[in-house]
Amino acid sequence: MARIVSLADGIAELVSDGDVVALEGFTHLIPFAAGHEIIRQGRRDLTLVRMTPDVIYDQLIGMGCASHLVFSWGGNPGVGSLHRFRDAVQNSWPTRLELEEHSHAGMANRYVAGASGLPFAVLRGYTGTDLPRHTPNIKAISCPFTGELLTAVPALRPDVTVVHAQRADRAGNVQLWGITGVQKEAVLAAHRSLVTVEEVVDRLEPVPGQVILPSWVVTAVAEVPGGSHPSYAQGYSVRDNDFYVGWDEISRDRDTFRQWMERHVLEVGELE
Repeated sequence: MARIVSLADGIAELVSDGDVVALEGFTHLIPFAAGHEIIRQGRRDLTLVRMTPDVIYDQLIGMGCASHLVFSWGGNPGVGSLHRFRDAVQNSWPTRLELEEHSHAGMANRYVAGASGLPFAVLRGYTGTDLPRHTPNIKAISCPFTGELLTAVPALRPDVTVVHAQRADRAGNVQLWGITGVQKEAVLAAHRSLVTVEEVVDRLEPVPGQVILPSWVVTAVAEVPGGSHPSYAQGYSVRDNDFYVGWDEISRDRDTFRQWMERHVLEVGELE
């Protein structure tokens, strides 16, 4: 059964230097508060994994937490580039960042393979692209039944997956709904998992389109109201569009970025 913990204790226990860490979320339910706690605790040499790394990964990269990024798209959604990500790739600031790029379908299928206990996934999604020439973890494979040339990608098994959700009960069963991505698969594929939630309740009331993560597949749950800001949690908060626009200017300059992170992340507590 998942344990109810504080955010600080959850990160301290579950995320270590050198880990492969996935912070998943798609458009909403992005675990910003958990990412900030990773930064505050000074984790280093992480391999960050995500289908769509956005501002929280820009912050983690810019604060020197990551040495590798496994991804399928990266940007400030609706605004433009991730400038700390770009600086790390082009100028190795604050540290060198190695990239492993995949398609969205490739990343999703890698999580599914990991969740299914399989060594790899097979798909057609890379046909006609140059990704196999640049990514060693993409291999051609022949179908043993038809001879069709397909593509194989290795399963993703993060050391720890972190996601945000709307609710959990006191036994650690997690409920999320709205626009979901690969949170379920990423949690099932991971060796350990931390779910931050808007609230812990006595009983989960059914919601149309809900995804339930049963307590036995989750390592720990932390109650973190507003833990997805500036993204949103359907039914609890709205997207802070002004933040995403403002981040473009904040993140362009190294000193301005560091000053913002000092004030808004390093000098505040986990729930601020």
